[in-house]
Amino acid sequence: MTDGLGLFKETIKQKALFMTDMRRFQQYLQLADQLAKVATKEDLAECARLLAINIAHYESVHGALPLDETLVMAYAEEPNQAQIDLMTRGMETMVGVLGGIVQGFESNPHH
Repeated sequence: MTDGLGLFKETIKQKALFMTDMRRFQQYLQLADQLAKVATKEDLAECARLLAINIAHYESVHGALPLDETLVMAYAEEPNQAQIDLMTRGMETMVGVLGGIVQGFESNPHH
């Protein structure tokens, strides 16, 4: 009976983590929407360029990204934990780049 209770507790814990992670994704998504509303067309274009360069760099190191799988994941009605984690990291990256552009970080930094 203790095994059943342990399994039940683990299931509840996983569901709570899932909900927390989904909420975190939704918060990044809302922040991205807010930034997009205040960003200019040029800001959005610069963000797209920087993210495209980031993708190209990744692909040059690790190989092509599976766009079909990405689209399925992005529009899944009930994403799994791995999909939520990936989408959250993506939104976090977008918010960081777009937020930096909107706030005026130097787009061509000199090191």
